[in-house]
Amino acid sequence: MQPPDPSTVRIDGPWTHHDVSANGIRLHVAEAGSGPMVLLLHGFAEFWWAWRHQLVSLADAGFRVVAADLRGYGDSDKPPRGYDAWTLAGDVVGLVRALGERRAHLVGHAWGGMLAWTAAALHPRLVTSVSVLGGAHPLAFRAGVGGTALRRKQRSQTRAMGHLFRFQVPIAPERRLVANDGAFVEQLVRAWSGPQWTHAEDFAETVRTFRQAMLIPGVAHSALEYYRWAFRAQFRGEGRRFTSAVGTRVSVPVLQIHGEADRCVLIETARESAPWQGPYSRFESLADVGHFPHLEDPARTDKALLGFLTSRS
Repeated sequence: MQPPDPSTVRIDGPWTHHDVSANGIRLHVAEAGSGPMVLLLHGFAEFWWAWRHQLVSLADAGFRVVAADLRGYGDSDKPPRGYDAWTLAGDVVGLVRALGERRAHLVGHAWGGMLAWTAAALHPRLVTSVSVLGGAHPLAFRAGVGGTALRRKQRSQTRAMGHLFRFQVPIAPERRLVANDGAFVEQLVRAWSGPQWTHAEDFAETVRTFRQAMLIPGVAHSALEYYRWAFRAQFRGEGRRFTSAVGTRVSVPVLQIHGEADRCVLIETARESAPWQGPYSRFESLADVGHFPHLEDPARTDKALLGFLTSRS
């Protein structure tokens, strides 16, 4: 059986697809609406389609909404390198510039949220606000997974992110991600989701689509490289430089939306991000929601996002 062509992720809907050259690579985006720009950044094992609900709701509310396939995902380029946080943040702000905007609201899920926070720290003039769903500030996350792990919640977060350590070995994780038509993707999404969503019809459609997208050649390796850089940088000089670069409070407001049932990034870890939030920041917790607020409960997620983005615009 032939692996799917990257173009299969260009799913039809009330949006338009096009390619953008940014930071030396080609990135595929889906776009809807007009007004202040909102750039949506997906997380691990997803692609732009994870934001299908927000593309419509935010566009209807008067925003120019752009959902990107991050480097290595979907129909974007999959270069052999560039999966460090410095380069990935450059991709984000490069997109803002290439799309003809001076600034943008950045909304990210998990990895996308950490990239949004990183971009705001490294390139503050290009960022209007940051919204993080199911994620934490990079240093809060590192403290939860690593550090001395003396506190109980640190040990819990380390266990929750056990896949980060398993992803460090070569070849085997890539094979596992694509085996049985991407069954491991469904296993992870199910484990991290709130119990209500996993019984919904929308869940079956979502995991089926994510599994198919993981089979695109190069995606599995690229997705794992995010984790590998994040882990190995802790033992190198670039990791210390990154810590210093993102170690100060950002100048823009931050909205955190977090599911109380998130078993991947624990809500306690997310709350530890407060020292790096800018002025007028907010934390919204959603009961009965897991790691994917934008997919599990788009109505409550969109309400929180729109309230925040409208006040900041």
